[in-house]
Amino acid sequence: MKQTSVIAPSILSADFARLGEETRAVLDAGADWVHFDVMDNHYVPNLTIGPLVCESLRKYGIAAPIDVHLMVKPVDRIIPDFAKAGASLISFHPEASEHIDRTLGLIADQGLQAGLVFNPATPLHWLDHTLHRLDLVLIMSVNPGFGGQSFIRSALDKIRAVRQRIDASGRAVRLEVDGGIKQDNIGAVSAAGADTFVAGSAIFGKADYRATIAAMRAAL
Repeated sequence: MKQTSVIAPSILSADFARLGEETRAVLDAGADWVHFDVMDNHYVPNLTIGPLVCESLRKYGIAAPIDVHLMVKPVDRIIPDFAKAGASLISFHPEASEHIDRTLGLIADQGLQAGLVFNPATPLHWLDHTLHRLDLVLIMSVNPGFGGQSFIRSALDKIRAVRQRIDASGRAVRLEVDGGIKQDNIGAVSAAGADTFVAGSAIFGKADYRATIAAMRAAL
C-alpha cells in the first residue's frame, strides 16, 4: 500500500553559496525531505558532498528528514560518519556493497532507516532476500552521476514491479524515484506506484519554489 506522498528536493541543484538558506526555503515552500546525493568519482563519474555538509545543515537548523543516497564504493566505511552528521535514512547500491546484509545491518545499528537503490539496468532480484529489511526502495530513472537528465520511461515498468513486491510483502516500505522528475511526469510516476519523489533542477531551477512544489502535488 502506498504511503503519504513525499517530495524530496535534491540539494545538488541548489545554490551552494546559500545552501542553508536554499534548503530552508524549499522546506518552507512545502517540501518534505532533503535529498542528499553523495558521489565519490569512483562508483559514479562525479564528486559531490560528504558528511560535513550534512552536519552543517543540521547546525544551521534544518530539522526535516535528510535522505542520503550513497553512490560510493566501498560503502560501509562512510555510513557511521553520515549517521553522526545527522542523516535520517541511508540508501546504497547493491553493486557497491561487498556484503549487502552486513551493510543493511550497519545502517540499522546506527538507528537509521535503510534503502536499496536500483539503477536503470540493475535487476530487481536483489530484493528477493532484502525487502524484509528495507524501509525504502529507490528506483533511478536516470543513470546517476549528473543532474538535469531526462526521465527514462522504461523506469515506469520497474516502479510497477517494485510496487507489486512491496504490496505483496505487507510491509510499509517507501518507493522513491529519482531522475528527471518534474511537473509533467510526476503524475505518471505516482500512478505507477511511487510515493516519494526526488526533484532537483525541476524545483531549484524555478523562481517560485512554493508554486512549483504545489503544482507537483496537484499532479499526484
